[in-house]
Amino acid sequence: MQPSHSEPVHPLWLRCCHWVNVVAIAGMLFSGWRIYNASPLFPFSFPASLTLGGWLGGALQWHFAMMWVLVINGAVYFSLGLVSGRFRRKFFPLSLGQLKEDLSQALRGKLQHADLRHYNMVQKIAYLLVLLDGVGLVLSGLVLWKSVQFPLLRTLLGGYEAARYIHFFCMSAMALFIVIHLLMVLLVPRTLLAMLRGR
Repeated sequence: MQPSHSEPVHPLWLRCCHWVNVVAIAGMLFSGWRIYNASPLFPFSFPASLTLGGWLGGALQWHFAMMWVLVINGAVYFSLGLVSGRFRRKFFPLSLGQLKEDLSQALRGKLQHADLRHYNMVQKIAYLLVLLDGVGLVLSGLVLWKSVQFPLLRTLLGGYEAARYIHFFCMSAMALFIVIHLLMVLLVPRTLLAMLRGR
């Protein structure tokens, strides 16, 4: 049964979770870049003007504060997404053939967004991957934060140093998703209105 057009594209709980996530992820990214600068993994650092916290201690405080916001908000989002059936309706079924077709149309700038209630296959895969990426960030972050308290998780991730690389690459994937997400919003501004007012 298809939802009527009088129903919201995004329910209130999802919109609230989305905007809380925006704040939490932005805070974690910018403070995380300051933390990275204190002990870089690669021969580059992030410009200080793009970081949050002012110094390592301040950045850690911001990072841990936003971590709790992200974890609590994520728990609410996952719980309501599963209980309401939204995940099942929006993200499944998956189709490799449809993914190839939608990806081809997207690369040619011809992917349609006539009905914002319907996710194309590229969106479904992207959202599922970013959810998995978020899990990777949390798990690797736990090892970096409480390495002694999570010895099994540390071992599964290949050790503390390996967890640092996993955390960095998961962060990079999240940042890439955000850039693409913002570009899509610029191309289809109606999606922003739907996330603000639900319709």
